[in-house]
Amino acid sequence: MHLSRASVHDQHKFGMEAGSSVANMQIVFLGTSSAVPTAERGLSSVAIARGSELLLFDAGEGMQRNFIKAGLGMNRKMKIFISHMHSDHCVGLLGLLQTMALQGRERTLDIYGEPRVQEFLRENMRIINFFLTFNIDVHTIEKDGVVVRENDYEVRCCSANHSIPSYAYCVEEFDRPGVFDVGEAKKLGIPEGELYSKLQHGEDIRHGDRLVKSSQVVGPPRKGRKVGISGDTRPNTELERFFQNCDVLVFESTYSRDKQEKAIENWHSTATEAAVLAKNAGVKKLFLTHFSARYNETSVLVDEAASVHENVEAAEDLKAVEIPYPD
Repeated sequence: MHLSRASVHDQHKFGMEAGSSVANMQIVFLGTSSAVPTAERGLSSVAIARGSELLLFDAGEGMQRNFIKAGLGMNRKMKIFISHMHSDHCVGLLGLLQTMALQGRERTLDIYGEPRVQEFLRENMRIINFFLTFNIDVHTIEKDGVVVRENDYEVRCCSANHSIPSYAYCVEEFDRPGVFDVGEAKKLGIPEGELYSKLQHGEDIRHGDRLVKSSQVVGPPRKGRKVGISGDTRPNTELERFFQNCDVLVFESTYSRDKQEKAIENWHSTATEAAVLAKNAGVKKLFLTHFSARYNETSVLVDEAASVHENVEAAEDLKAVEIPYPD
C-alpha cells in the first residue's frame, strides 16, 4: 500500500552508541489487558526500542494514547508485527496510523502479519475514508521462520496454539565482535585507523612483513540479546524450543491455575503454564501479560509463576525495562 508522504522528522532518546555496534534496548509495555480493557490496563501492545528503531508487537484498540505518553516518536524507523487478527491485538492499528498521519509522519512503515492484515487495513481505510502522509508496506507471513533480517538482528516467527492463526515472535541479535585489545595492538605496532577496524571485524591483516591475525587482538564473539513475545497461545513444546535461552520472554498469562479449564477452552495460558514453559526453555527473565479483567491486581499470578520460575514480573502499562547485553 503506497500513499503520499510528508516532511516531519522526530528525534528520540533511544539510539546507537556513537562509533560502536552497541544498541540500547528497552521494552515498553503499552497494553497488558486481555480482551477487555480496565481503568489501569489497555489492550495488547508491546514495544521494543532498539537503537533508533522501534519494533511494535500488536496494537490493541486505543494503544496510541500510551504510545504518545511513552514518547516513542511518531516518525522514527518502525516495524509493526501483528500476532493474530483478534480485535484486542489489531484494531488499534487504525488509530495509530491515523495519529501518525495527523502528526505528519514521512517514513515508510513496515507491517508484518498473516494475509488478512492487508485486507483489514485496505477495507477499513476505504470505509473510514482516511489518508496517510506516508507509505506502508505490508509483508505477509505464511510460514514459520525468519520474518525480517537486518545487519545485526533478525525477527523470527513461530505458529502459536490459538483459536485462529496466530504467531509468536523472537527478536534475536547476531553475535557482536569480541573485545578489542588496544594494548596488544599497540605492542604489535599497529597504527590506529583502518587496520584497527579490519581486525575488529575479524579480518587478518599484514603489517610490514608480518601477518597479524584478528584473534591476536580480538576476544571471542559476544552474544547478542534474545527477546520473545508470545501473542495469544496455549503452551506447547514447539514454543518451548522457539523461546530457548531468551534473555527476556513476554508471555501471556490470562488466568490463574484455578481457571485451567477456562484457559484450555479459550486457547490461553495460565501463569503457572507460562512459568513452566519459561523454565523449560531456559528463559532468564519472564514477564507475564495479557491479564483477564477479573484480576484487579496481579500478585496471585506472579506468586503462582514465581513458585516455578525464579525471575518473574508482571507487566504494567507504561512500564519500561532496560535489556542489557548478556555480558
